Amino acid sequence: MISDRQLFLTNLAQTSDSPLALEITKAKGIYLHDASGKKYMDLISGISVSNTGHRHPAIVKAIKKQADLYLHLMVYGEYIQSPQVKLAAVLAGLLPEKLNNCYFVNSGSEAVEGALKLAKRFTGRKKIVAFKNAYHGSTHGALSVMGNESYQIPFGPLLPDVQHINFNSIVDLRVITLETACVIAEPVQGEAGIIPATQEFLSTLRKRCNETGTLLIFDEIQTGMGRTGFMFAFEKYQVIPDILLLAKGLGGGMPIGAFISSREIMSTLTVNPVLGHITTFGGHPVSCAAALANIEVLKSEKLIESVEAKSGQFLELLSKSPSIKQIRASGLMIALQLDNFAHVKKVIDICIEQGVIIDWFLFNDSSIRIAPPLTISKTQISKACKVILLALEKLSI
Repeated sequence: MISDRQLFLTNLAQTSDSPLALEITKAKGIYLHDASGKKYMDLISGISVSNTGHRHPAIVKAIKKQADLYLHLMVYGEYIQSPQVKLAAVLAGLLPEKLNNCYFVNSGSEAVEGALKLAKRFTGRKKIVAFKNAYHGSTHGALSVMGNESYQIPFGPLLPDVQHINFNSIVDLRVITLETACVIAEPVQGEAGIIPATQEFLSTLRKRCNETGTLLIFDEIQTGMGRTGFMFAFEKYQVIPDILLLAKGLGGGMPIGAFISSREIMSTLTVNPVLGHITTFGGHPVSCAAALANIEVLKSEKLIESVEAKSGQFLELLSKSPSIKQIRASGLMIALQLDNFAHVKKVIDICIEQGVIIDWFLFNDSSIRIAPPLTISKTQISKACKVILLALEKLSI
């Protein structure tokens, strides 16, 4: 009989020539279990997805309840579906008044695509400003605003009129003009290795966009849903975007994304042409039900309020290692800067062997990624850090 591992390597399209290839058969809380019964502590949350842990009982219950009612009914936006409208209302209640209109999609990349179209349609402009070392997804539009040419060049030509500038550079903001449709930015650059925006930079960016009539898009696909110690990272800066992007941690493990704006701005997608943006499965009722339960868990279990203390515990324990050159953090988005990728890879391999899953960053392969579920306990953090510190000690051997 052909094994799942053989099928994985033979029939499943691969994204790299060296996948982790862990054969996971069960997941619960912060733990994954493989086919041999080995248990792993998941310190990356499926890349900032499982903020409330794997298979949280309240989310599983909501999924089952909705599955007993209906699944897909119609393309997005045509029928009134209770999970969709309730989720839109809950998100509007969490957000500033001008972010009151949600368009649900299936993923972060789709949220980026929708937002770029929306900005062009509303402003009537074509030019886009993005940032170097930014990651926004892999579809053509999202790839166009990604800030890394090595990933873009093989797939060109991409969208025209996209200019990439330096993150946290106030001087570079002068390129935003009356011809700029939008600026897309991460409040904390994720794949660059956890680079938070400065307060002065984001405040100046908001001011420049106001002066030029440019829409400001915040990509909070990684930072949203409590990851940084706030429900949304922009709350820390008190800088409100015109369009907000969510995905990853929104669905509690189910696929869902959203771009959110004002009713005025969003309404431009409904006419000239009608169905200016459309998706078949966007806002799937089961995903929306899961997202509603996920938000309730974040609030009722006060998970966001615990983020800073848990982040501080990681930083305090890991700062003991001389192999770590710098620790960068925004809540439970943490980067451990090492000397090179060889060291990063060695530490990752040792940790996985010892049952702790960590990772590296797409645009910073000399740093280790730590982004555990927000449900992780103090005891679990201590245990994880012990494994990581022992792995770091072996770099000098």
